[in-house]
Amino acid sequence: MRRIPPIPLVTSPETPEAERAIGFQWAGDPVGKRHRIGGDPDGMQQGDVPVCSCGKHMSFYGQLDSIGDEYCIADCALIYVFLCWDCFETKSVLQSA
Repeated sequence: MRRIPPIPLVTSPETPEAERAIGFQWAGDPVGKRHRIGGDPDGMQQGDVPVCSCGKHMSFYGQLDSIGDEYCIADCALIYVFLCWDCFETKSVLQSA
């Protein structure tokens, strides 16, 4: 499996509405700031890495975090994105970290 070095993604809201959507009243740091490409998936069980339809384990590509109270995903979960570098098939997994 190919490993991408960790590259943080920083939110940059472009409208006042988007600015209001960011942030949590009850969740502490780093919830809402765990978006990134590469590295290792935060808190994901190793056995949960998807297998491509070609039969190979997929590579972790990135993760997307909940962004705020109004758009909280399943108790502050993360969406993990995986890629097969041979087939370019993608899969996503949702888990609470």
